[in-house]
Amino acid sequence: MKEIKKEDVENLSYKDITFLLLENNKKGMNTLDLFGKIVSLLELPASTIENKIGDYYTSLATDKRFILVDGLWDLRKRHTSDKVIVDSIEEEDTFLDEIKDDGEIVEDEYGDEYTDDVDVSDDFDDTDEEDLSNLVVLDEDDLSE
Repeated sequence: MKEIKKEDVENLSYKDITFLLLENNKKGMNTLDLFGKIVSLLELPASTIENKIGDYYTSLATDKRFILVDGLWDLRKRHTSDKVIVDSIEEEDTFLDEIKDDGEIVEDEYGDEYTDDVDVSDDFDDTDEEDLSNLVVLDEDDLSE
């Protein structure tokens, strides 16, 4: 950052300054250290850190040039995504192995029987008004009060 004039830094956004800081640093930095350096470079009052660090964090989080790894901001271009996340549930471990189109009862891998014409209407009673007795409906005028 020493080769850039203060006047040039003043014309850059916080995100652009962060990009230059990380590019020159060659390793990740935490949010407070990054923003502290920016405040120092721009000779802003120390209260700026407390007042604007939340907005600064949000701006980094939404900028595709940056990535947060283990609590440190770094340039995304330094990190590859060659890792594959393997789902622990394999296809053969599905809840139902298969239900035949003709309604035939089949067993899943656990020995449970299923059919495709399942009636779920007996599973719950939607006429129970006791659950709704404490329900209060508000219109927009009530919400503004």
